[in-house]
Amino acid sequence: MPGTAEGSTTADGNGGDSGGLWLLDYGAGNVRSLVNAVRRLGYSIRRIETPADILAAKKIIFPGVGAFGAAMEQLDAKRFREPLMAYIESGRPLLAICVGLQCLFQGSTESPGVPGLGLIPSMISKFDASTKAVPQIGWNGAALVRPDAPGSQPVINHNGESTRYYFVHSFGALINGPESDPTLGGWAYSWTRYGDEVFVSSVRRGNLFATQFHPEKSGVAGLMLLRSFLQSTDTTPYILGPNSTIEDYREVQDRLSRRVIACLDVRSNDSGDLVVTKGDQYDVREKTGAGEVRNLGKPVDLARRYFEEGADEVTFLNITSFRDLPLRDLPMLEVLRRASETVFVPLTIGGGIRDVFDPTATPEHPAGRTVPALEVAGAYFRSGADKVSIGSDAVYSAEAYHARGGAAAGDTAIEQIARVYGAQAVVISVDPRRVYVTGPEAAPGHHVIPTRFPGPNGERFVWYQCTVKGGREGRDLDVRQLVTACEALGAGEILCNCMDKDGTNSGFDLELLADLRRAVRIPVIASSGAGSAAHFSEVFAATGVEAALAAGIFHRREVPISAVKARLAADGFSVREDATGDLAVLLG
Repeated sequence: MPGTAEGSTTADGNGGDSGGLWLLDYGAGNVRSLVNAVRRLGYSIRRIETPADILAAKKIIFPGVGAFGAAMEQLDAKRFREPLMAYIESGRPLLAICVGLQCLFQGSTESPGVPGLGLIPSMISKFDASTKAVPQIGWNGAALVRPDAPGSQPVINHNGESTRYYFVHSFGALINGPESDPTLGGWAYSWTRYGDEVFVSSVRRGNLFATQFHPEKSGVAGLMLLRSFLQSTDTTPYILGPNSTIEDYREVQDRLSRRVIACLDVRSNDSGDLVVTKGDQYDVREKTGAGEVRNLGKPVDLARRYFEEGADEVTFLNITSFRDLPLRDLPMLEVLRRASETVFVPLTIGGGIRDVFDPTATPEHPAGRTVPALEVAGAYFRSGADKVSIGSDAVYSAEAYHARGGAAAGDTAIEQIARVYGAQAVVISVDPRRVYVTGPEAAPGHHVIPTRFPGPNGERFVWYQCTVKGGREGRDLDVRQLVTACEALGAGEILCNCMDKDGTNSGFDLELLADLRRAVRIPVIASSGAGSAAHFSEVFAATGVEAALAAGIFHRREVPISAVKARLAADGFSVREDATGDLAVLLG
């Protein structure tokens, strides 16, 4: 029998007819969110497992995450290439997403020598990292190249040109100067600008529609796009309107928004229940009474609330050490599974992304086995995570990297996960603390910066010491040494906390963040210290970071996410304003 998405008879779990809708899953990571989005819209979907399934399908969704070469190699290994081409040529609808779009091209500079499907006569290439942070991670616009023909159903920008979608990629269909064809021979449906480069963000021709962005992670706007594809019964070829919407691709504006991220520190309380908590300098216990773990709510409920309030991403940081549990029973896996059913923005999981011991006895491993970090990450991706955040293990990997004279070993969790799932899937969570010194000579071997906030003895210089084990242990490694090593090992994003600022509500550590932003070419998320909406504008203006994160002020409703975005917009920053009010109508 054909397989089913996520192991049920159909993806909606009710045994109903999928109506000929199939998912082409070659092992691309988080497809659960796509399945959940389809189910939330009232449809079921089956997973393709054999070449015959492709030929039997009436509609196919082809998602992709990670490297171009790995995707094409998996398609070939499963013998999917020829039936997929036959399906497309038959005129039946196909929606391809992210790397799925890239597979339609001739090839990619990411994987030289690996041929794509070759439908689109162009190559995929990498963004210029010398002029901006790469990968592009965040919410950007999609400017229509030409309007739909009269009578055709639009599939993007249901809320107008202000609509934004979630992008996360280092490679794309770049328009490389006047010698290239910006319409890709008529395939281009929308253009998007990222910094100084414009790329084709969606293609549409005949029965085929593909997006570089992730509709399943694009909130209400993405759900509306998916609904248009799912409802469509028109299999006649798509025809472009007679006139271009935009005279020149160089007119396209960069509409990448600053991201506002809600963070949930999750741990078990004294009764063994998972709760969201928040600490002061990482101390999460109440100062009065019995000193119980501070309980600010249930993680799944809070995640849904933040999605509905407009958070651009939701991050779960597991601050409980669940040791010696069977991998399948890790509590955060269930949190992700449930959260991904109602949260349609990116989900990050941090904590425990390392080699773990699984005591489950099997014939091959009667005494249990050590599960590698790559397998742990894979379990989280399959449960609904889009990114994994690595903390202490990243510090140890950076120390080893520098001890080898700046050479990669190839076996770290960062390298393995990035190689399989892509750099954009790996976030490094940094927990530094200030060490005051009289001058650079007082901290040989470390990156020392001047500070406007003198130390306890009047010191005018500081270096930032990396910590492990939830901030309990300091290491002889500074934050610049850590982030540059992790970038070299393949990480795609930095989440920078500051122990000195945690829980103070006094604003972000601007000195730390500005220095870190200059040190790397990958995106940076600011964390720790937010106490007002103005602090978000301040950190974006002073440091150039791509995103800012808060926890306690959102949990306690002291500062609504809407107030943060209103302040950012008033201060001239680009923000995503999803039509969250349409969610009930859309899903009703």
